Amino acid sequence: MKHTELEQQPPSRGSKHICVPFANEAHYQECVDDVAKYRAYLREMSQQHPELFPQAMGQGYTFHDRYCSRKQGLVLRRLKLKATREVFTVRPSFVLPYCRARTEEVEKALYLRQWGVPFAALAYVFGRDAMFWYRAWLSLGRPNLVGTTVKHAAHMPPDVVADEKITWLAGEEVVVPTTVGGGCVLGISVAAQADSDSLKAAYGEFAAEAQAIFAQYRVRSVCTDGFNATREAWQRLFPTVTLVLCYLHSILKITERCRGALRHQVLDRAWAGYQAATKGQFAQRLRRLAEWARATLAGPVAEMVNKLCRHRDDFTPAYDCPQAARTTNAVDRLHNHLDRVLYAMRYCHGQTASARLAVRAWAMQWNFHPYGPRLRHAHPSRSSPFADLNGFHYHPNWLQNFLIAASMGGLHL
Repeated sequence: MKHTELEQQPPSRGSKHICVPFANEAHYQECVDDVAKYRAYLREMSQQHPELFPQAMGQGYTFHDRYCSRKQGLVLRRLKLKATREVFTVRPSFVLPYCRARTEEVEKALYLRQWGVPFAALAYVFGRDAMFWYRAWLSLGRPNLVGTTVKHAAHMPPDVVADEKITWLAGEEVVVPTTVGGGCVLGISVAAQADSDSLKAAYGEFAAEAQAIFAQYRVRSVCTDGFNATREAWQRLFPTVTLVLCYLHSILKITERCRGALRHQVLDRAWAGYQAATKGQFAQRLRRLAEWARATLAGPVAEMVNKLCRHRDDFTPAYDCPQAARTTNAVDRLHNHLDRVLYAMRYCHGQTASARLAVRAWAMQWNFHPYGPRLRHAHPSRSSPFADLNGFHYHPNWLQNFLIAASMGGLHL
């Protein structure tokens, strides 16, 4: 297969694998040995979490066959749907897809990828070789990103934040368009150029994955920086979307151009505009800021303040859509983390397809990574961004939680 064909393939795989949580391996073996017990357990799970199973499963199924994995010595059963005649493999969450390894054998090593620990270092500490850990990490990026992260339509954020991160692929500069909503990464890809067509195709991956899961989903608002190609790409993807310009970017540009007491004076007035309660009040405060700048400021500071005031009409749509984000801080913070991980890798190498999988793997790991002890101590009910968004988790172990959420490749079949 040519590289261009490989790059155009959707990354989602494993749509014929159903991943189910079991109490332990002994419990799984009991179910495998006793068909009636297995059927009863699957019925219980399908009632509790129907999104993990094919929709046609409710119309009946038969156990198709069973086979033993030579890699893990584990017996797996396959079932056949009566309505569609499709065959699905039922896999317990304590093994990776295709039975590459037990979850407990790789979970701690993959956990360290959150801090960009090199694959060679993982091989030195945990055994195997660097390529095994590289492939295991990339496999996190294969399921549908939206379907794996968001399990119910009611939790799908209609208001998102979007921005691009500049990075390098095989020594060439590329951009990583990223869509964030509800504290999770909902879309991410790699684009060779930062023009409107390339960004439309990259952000279009998020739109396609979201609408494949939630057919009626539409983005209500998106907050972006002032880059015209980004705003045009979103307007072309969602013609009715409310575009909100990031206020923070204008503040940062002002901050870079003044110091000391002058900086405090300018920022106090600029942030006062941001804190306005109504559209009319916001417009009035920006007019007063512009008048004060013309009478008091000069040079680059005055230019940036006047530029902020000229973009008043790009900020005010946020007042018509109160749920919309007013800054891109939600995606900027995540880009800082992504930049550290990519720097530790010395950025991406090889083909666009592998780079795309790498950033998707990072996104999945962010969505499912367990919070640290300090946050869990202050908020015991919180465990991960996935749990924050959906209000529950499938399993206390982050990797098993991800594998279960990625049942059927994250798709709703």
